[in-house]
Amino acid sequence: MKNALIMILISSILAGCSVNAASNTEVKQDTSKKTAAHSGPKPHVLYDYYESPQVTSDAGLEKPGQSHIDRKGEITLKEFKKVDQHFKIGTVDYYIKEIKVLHYRPDYSMIDFFHAQTHDEEFDFIKLSVEIKNKHDQRVKFAPVALLETNTGLKVDWNQDIYLEELHGELNGKGHKRGSLGFIMEKGDAKKLKTITIQTSDVLDGNNKVLQSAEKISIVLNSKSLE
Repeated sequence: MKNALIMILISSILAGCSVNAASNTEVKQDTSKKTAAHSGPKPHVLYDYYESPQVTSDAGLEKPGQSHIDRKGEITLKEFKKVDQHFKIGTVDYYIKEIKVLHYRPDYSMIDFFHAQTHDEEFDFIKLSVEIKNKHDQRVKFAPVALLETNTGLKVDWNQDIYLEELHGELNGKGHKRGSLGFIMEKGDAKKLKTITIQTSDVLDGNNKVLQSAEKISIVLNSKSLE
């Protein structure tokens, strides 16, 4: 009886892992089916990115002041920077599509998720849309944002990313990942934000040997953020 119970528990755990690995994607796609009120352009999926299960979609918001409301909360664009730059870091092709500064008011049901980063009921954050590709057959380890700093003194690492799309870690040979990373800012800093500096991780092989050293990328924003 004891052995049978153990086998049932193991089977349940493996089944749960299989469902999670198979999809992140399915969960994120399902959120797009919800009816939402909005101002500005109707949100849509851009660049094949999927909607976050914990952050309201900002897709289609490109002008400061535009906002979108759904069951997860209300999000407003404060600044938009179209980057469209590729960076070669060893065998990794690192593409930064765009950077947004957003103001977010999570629905009450979502607030607990953000308490590890802030206890404010609404906050500003920096969002990066990126893509990474491994040009080699060999599997590597890489983080597109190991550390992010701003001219306002903000300094955060990949552990503080609110999108949790697993863009850091192993990247298979010829593999690629794309998605979003978000970092909460200190209150009032969005008004003073001028530059963002991204430090990647080193590119490592399977034995954690450094194949290519980390890179620092500085990006100047277009203008003063929406207050």
